[in-house]
Amino acid sequence: MAEINFMGRLSNLWAGFVSLWITDVEKRHPEIAYQNAIDSMIAKYGKLKSATAAIMRRREEISARLDSERRELESVNADLNAALASGQDDLGIVLIQKRNALEASVKTLDQEMEQARADAQEAKDSLMQVKGEIQKLKDEKDRMLAQMQSAQARLKIQNQLDGLSVDAEVRALDNVREHIRNTVAEAKMGSELRDSDLDVKLARLRQSSGAITARQQLEEMKRARLAQSESTGKSM
Repeated sequence: MAEINFMGRLSNLWAGFVSLWITDVEKRHPEIAYQNAIDSMIAKYGKLKSATAAIMRRREEISARLDSERRELESVNADLNAALASGQDDLGIVLIQKRNALEASVKTLDQEMEQARADAQEAKDSLMQVKGEIQKLKDEKDRMLAQMQSAQARLKIQNQLDGLSVDAEVRALDNVREHIRNTVAEAKMGSELRDSDLDVKLARLRQSSGAITARQQLEEMKRARLAQSESTGKSM
C-alpha cells in the first residue's frame, strides 16, 4: 500500500514538473500555446460537427417516418370509409384498429420530431459558437503575437540604448576640460610671476619716475613762462 502511494506521489510530482516545463515553454513561445489551443478547439469542433450531423440525420429519419405514417393514415382512413360504405364490418374493425395505432404513432413521432428539431437547432448553434470562438482565437493570436513582437522590438532597442556606454566620451571631455583649465592656470601664473618679477617692478618704477619727472618739468616750464610773461608786462 505504501509503495502504491509512493508511486502515485511520484507520478503526480513528475506531472507537476512536466506541467511547469510546458508552461515555461508556452510563455517563451506563445505562438505554440495559441496554436495548441486552436488545434484543440478545432478537434472539438470536428467531434461536435459529427454529433450535429447525427442529430440532424435522426431528425430527417423521424421526418421521413412521420410523412410515411401520415400518408398511410390517410390511406387507411380512405379504406375505412370504403369499408363502411360497402358494409364490410370485419374489414372496418381491422382498419379502425390500424388507424388508432397509426394515430398514436403519428402523435409520438410529432413529439419526437419537435424534440429532434430543438436538438438539431441547439447543436447547430453550439457548432456556430465553437466556430466563432475558433475564429476569435485566431484573431487574438495574430493580435497578441503582433503586440508581443512590437514589445520585443521596443525592449531590444531599450536594451541597446541602455548598453551604450558614454564613459569614453565623458572621459574625453574631462581631458579637454582639464587641459583648458591647465592652460588658463598657466597663463594666469605667468602673469602673476611677471608682476612679481624684480625687473618688471623696477621697470614700472622707472616708468613711474619718468612720468613724475616729466610732470615736474612741465610745471617748471609753465612757471617760467608765467614769470616771463609777468616780466614783459612790467617793462611795458
